[in-house]
Amino acid sequence: MPRILVVDDDDGTRFGFSAYLTKSGYEVDEADCLKAAKKAVSSELFSAVLLDLKLPDGNGIDWIPELREGHPDMAIVAITGSGDIPIAVDAMRRGADNFLTKPVNMSELDVFLKKSLEVGRLRRKNISNERLKKKASPYFGQSDTMKAVYNLASTVAASDSPALIVGETGTGKGMLARWIHDNSGRSEESFVEVNCSSLRGELLASELFGHTRGAFTSAVEDRQGLIEVANKGTLMLDEIGDMDPGVQTQFLKVIEEKTYRRLGEVAVRSSEFRLICATNHDLFRDVDEGIFRSDLFYRINVFPIMLPPLRERREDLPALVADILDNLGASGQKISDEVMEWMTTYPWPGNIRELRNILERAIILSDGCDLMIEHFPGSGGSVKDEVKGPTLKLASLEERHIKGVIDKFDGDTSRAAKELGISRATLYRKLKKFKEGK
Repeated sequence: MPRILVVDDDDGTRFGFSAYLTKSGYEVDEADCLKAAKKAVSSELFSAVLLDLKLPDGNGIDWIPELREGHPDMAIVAITGSGDIPIAVDAMRRGADNFLTKPVNMSELDVFLKKSLEVGRLRRKNISNERLKKKASPYFGQSDTMKAVYNLASTVAASDSPALIVGETGTGKGMLARWIHDNSGRSEESFVEVNCSSLRGELLASELFGHTRGAFTSAVEDRQGLIEVANKGTLMLDEIGDMDPGVQTQFLKVIEEKTYRRLGEVAVRSSEFRLICATNHDLFRDVDEGIFRSDLFYRINVFPIMLPPLRERREDLPALVADILDNLGASGQKISDEVMEWMTTYPWPGNIRELRNILERAIILSDGCDLMIEHFPGSGGSVKDEVKGPTLKLASLEERHIKGVIDKFDGDTSRAAKELGISRATLYRKLKKFKEGK
């Protein structure tokens, strides 16, 4: 039975939707504002969301990109007033599958919902296929630290032991894990990546182990777990430091016995996979504080690889920039000396991910011309003047940049973290560090 979340601030509208959809065979949950809707999708599995675009605590259209990114296989149907067709079209550009105008014809809603659910199912299959096919290659560079990373990664690839990649957000941990897989004896098999920070508790366990229909409230169909998909291949657990303690216990048994059960199933299944984990946490500290299981840590920490932040490998920047430009199809565009001077002084809190995002934006703004300082908004004018001061400390520059981005989004730390290319947890840690340094 598909589970639908109805998001509308009008009690009568929600009642009408819920009554009709329940009678039509759907399971329905309700939310009267964006805050309640976001809380619902973070803790439950939904097949579709019916989203009113005008809500008391914000515009539903602004949530669509985030909702689509976090739940790519979820069907999203926007609901808007009869005179807001351009807004509804914009909602579809941002990721909605369909839109309906008020007053909603219920039979029309049923048709649209079925079509949207089918699109969601096709999208889920496509995501699974892309997850298996996706290839990436890190740029190792010529710095001594990255030469050491390359040598260790090559040794790891030749073995079949668990590896743990440690580094700040945006340093390329997932890309390095994929490179290890592609250069291992399992390269022809599946590479399956799971982000442990985006799912919690029961949802993460369901993603890993799979579930049977009815295993929990929002389990409306049997689903294969990613441990099963990774059989004979590589399972990459990104941000394993964020894994809930209960799931840690379950996963430890999988590592030890190579067996597992789908949620709600009695039958024991087996999966023979190679494990690579990644984290931006200090797991030694987390073990001491009782946040992370020591026995799980010692099982995954067989081959630790430390990825340095970009600010510690500045000699790689020119060649790294050239490599990114080539991957973005802009190898013919040159970078001015002024831009490169700024790049080699800027602290790069978001590391390689931030560098790639900034270059991609600059390419769009340059319209095929060489990249100049004015093509780097938020980094040009004010930063251009700052980098000329040789006594300016990098920490001060980083603090100014981060606070400038937060101000740009009126204090919205979620949007600021996304712009910076770092997680919200990392952003909060940096803000705390800035405050303590006063």
